[in-house]
Amino acid sequence: MSVKWCIVLVSTTTKHTSSTQRKMTMRRSLKLRSFTMMILMAVLVWSVTLETCIARRGRHWRHKHRSSSSSSDVSGSLSGKKPKSHGNSHHSSHHNNNNHHHKSKPKPKPKLKMPPKSHHDNSPVVSGPPKVQPPSLPPQKGSQVFNVMDFGAKGDGKCDDTKAFEATWAEACKIEASMMIVPSEYIFLVGPITFSGPYCQANIVFQLEGTIIAPTDSKSWGKGLMWWIDFTKLKGIKVQGKGVIDGRGSGWWQQDYPFIDGETKLIVPLNNSVHQNPPMPIRSELDWKMPSIKPTALRFSGSTGVEVSGITIQNSPQCHLKFDNCVDVLVHDMSVSSPGDSPNTDGIHLQNTREVLIHSTTLACGDDCISIQTGCSNVYVHNVNCGPGHGISIGSLGKDSTKACVSNITVRDVTMHNTMTGVRIKTWQGGVGSVKGILFSNIQLNEVQLPIVIDQFYCDHSKCKNQTSAVAVEGVTYERIKGTYTVKPVHLACSDNFPCVDVHLSAIELKPVQERYHMYDPFCWQTFGELNTPTLPPIDCLQIGKPPRNRVHDSDHDQC
Repeated sequence: MSVKWCIVLVSTTTKHTSSTQRKMTMRRSLKLRSFTMMILMAVLVWSVTLETCIARRGRHWRHKHRSSSSSSDVSGSLSGKKPKSHGNSHHSSHHNNNNHHHKSKPKPKPKLKMPPKSHHDNSPVVSGPPKVQPPSLPPQKGSQVFNVMDFGAKGDGKCDDTKAFEATWAEACKIEASMMIVPSEYIFLVGPITFSGPYCQANIVFQLEGTIIAPTDSKSWGKGLMWWIDFTKLKGIKVQGKGVIDGRGSGWWQQDYPFIDGETKLIVPLNNSVHQNPPMPIRSELDWKMPSIKPTALRFSGSTGVEVSGITIQNSPQCHLKFDNCVDVLVHDMSVSSPGDSPNTDGIHLQNTREVLIHSTTLACGDDCISIQTGCSNVYVHNVNCGPGHGISIGSLGKDSTKACVSNITVRDVTMHNTMTGVRIKTWQGGVGSVKGILFSNIQLNEVQLPIVIDQFYCDHSKCKNQTSAVAVEGVTYERIKGTYTVKPVHLACSDNFPCVDVHLSAIELKPVQERYHMYDPFCWQTFGELNTPTLPPIDCLQIGKPPRNRVHDSDHDQC
């Protein structure tokens, strides 16, 4: 009996021991597994921390690299993510490195903002991979300036520098807000040249400090060109400086001699004391005939945001400064200079151009100081000195039965001396369209032959065909026109079928100065409007009110 209990006791003890060992083994296994998991977790956390650190260092390096090269975060833009601001990158890095030693409550991260777009960064911001390669980074600071001397220009006035100017422009064209420099104390012989877009960057500056002269041999001009220096299809182009553009046009002028302006027929000399045709310009620069087509010295076409300042343009074969199909034009503090008998040498010529401001300029030439042609609107001219020349004119308009539209023109605070006309509107018979919303204010005149002119019978030939159609003239105001005249104070010749309406005159004070011409009283024909104040001399020929049948509004042909 005792033996059996002993066996049972041993058996029970063995089973209990075995069970205890299994439990201990399982516990050790669980501990080992837990320890292994902890090691794995530690390794994983360490790995993530290392990658984050490397990424931060990479971004910090890229930021420093880009800052030194003056470029924006191109990689951030192309990935579609908003780049982080790195304004305090060094301080942030230092603060992160001390986090193990100084525990502090983490500050909330500021909302990420896109940095302002750089003028030199045209990289698109896209949400996915770009379809094209990103543009190359802009050059380092200082490389936006391009001097023609660095591209082979001689500047001796004898060697042809045209190719050097073209090469300089080709590089400047690639960089927004770049500058092409024509340095002072050099004379550059440049043939016909075009500085063109539309693939050039915006806001390029043409800095003219030296002198550019035109070739005087007929071979350089071929069969004839309409312009010499041409800027076309550009945005924000500026031509500025203290330099000179010299067209050397005397050889061209005598080929148009004698030159007839439409108002020349109104000027009759006394006792033949003045020749009908003044002496022919001296032909000092040419030994053979030039092409019949004469170039404008400086032209802008199809461009927006154009500015011309500081420079001098002189002796152009034809117009000195011309704007065709431009918007947002500013001309100031520049000058035009050519002899008073140089034919067709308009100072500033506007055509199909709007939003124009011209001020603080001195214009001396052989034709209109400022000529405003068809398609022009919102033109403001003030503080201009004009003379010699043919005054400031709207027109001529409607030649060869064409349509002409001009509106919202203001000319004020202008001084004119020794000019043929003062402020003038000139249209051809047979034209259609209209001129409206015109203000001439505070014009000071000194010995001007014909101060106030509207001529709807303009003709620069010896004889023109009579036609019934005309460019309508409506809403013209003359105020504070004062000074002296030498032929006729007022000449208002309007169409029988399309008379001038809403012509207002006030504070007109014009005194005669007997010089070398027959003098005449004010003349009006088919001109209707108001005399708001007494005038000197009295302008009794103006018809008060409106015509019985106002054809300005009766026909569709003159609506613009």
